[in-house]
Amino acid sequence: RPSTRPAPPTAGAPDRQGREMGSHSKGRPEDTAPPDVFYNETEASKYLHSSRMIDIQTQMSERALEMLCLPEDEPCMILDVGCGTGLSGEVLEENGHSWVGVDISRDMLSVAQQREVEGDLVHQDMGCGLPFRQGTFDGAISISAIQWLCYSDRTECEPRQRLLAFFQSLYKCLRRGARAVLQFYPQDGEQLQLITASAMRAGFGGGLVVDFPHSSKAKKYFLVLLAGPPDPSFSMPHAQGVEQAGAGASAAQPHSVRNDSRQRPGRKSYGRKDGKANVKTREWVIQKKEVQRKRGMVVRDDSKYTARRRSKPKF
Repeated sequence: RPSTRPAPPTAGAPDRQGREMGSHSKGRPEDTAPPDVFYNETEASKYLHSSRMIDIQTQMSERALEMLCLPEDEPCMILDVGCGTGLSGEVLEENGHSWVGVDISRDMLSVAQQREVEGDLVHQDMGCGLPFRQGTFDGAISISAIQWLCYSDRTECEPRQRLLAFFQSLYKCLRRGARAVLQFYPQDGEQLQLITASAMRAGFGGGLVVDFPHSSKAKKYFLVLLAGPPDPSFSMPHAQGVEQAGAGASAAQPHSVRNDSRQRPGRKSYGRKDGKANVKTREWVIQKKEVQRKRGMVVRDDSKYTARRRSKPKF
């Protein structure tokens, strides 16, 4: 079957085990095989024995749960997208929440069953949409999973369509006002833009939080999303590792991108609310000519005829 998978890059990249971009010579796992093939029985068994993988997965899950801002001492129903072997679900259990996990790899789900996790497990390709009723969940997390939607091993699987199907179904199954915190590893800026734009197109508000933005190894991307209408009380979480990066302007600048709600382009308005002259009035023409003069352009002198309305000829 024809493949649209790009050639593997020379630098390494992260996967669920927490490998960082540029730190591994084998390349990104997303370039190796589809997720249901890559996370086979051999790969899944590592999550039973590797303390490093378990620690990294647990730490990122705890960070995602923190950014969900769930009510204290109140059990919630959480969706874990790309739940794998249930390590992130155990973090939810320890904090008193119920959860449902979705994953495309049967071998990863088999390991989760061996570990006797308490959450319900669903075998599902998130790129085909999530099979849950509207408003089912109080929040959602995902650890190192959604970047897989940007890759395709079949010509009929278009990444934009799969991303939109995922985010639209995620928006639907979250209650209004709920958050989703999705940790992922974009390959480049184009992939980052594709993922965030797809989320906003599906109706989400929110934005991007980058922990440890100045570290090539510890940098983590979190997409923090809000389902429902804009909420004045909604605030983006603060990125970790910014204070340690240094003093001055670099430490003062926030390392998060916020988009509270999806904005659709409206009709062009000729009214001005910034104190400037309305378009095509005499004042507006004079201001525009003055700007052109400052730029060194040749502009006719102002006169009583400047911007004067011409009468239309009558026939």
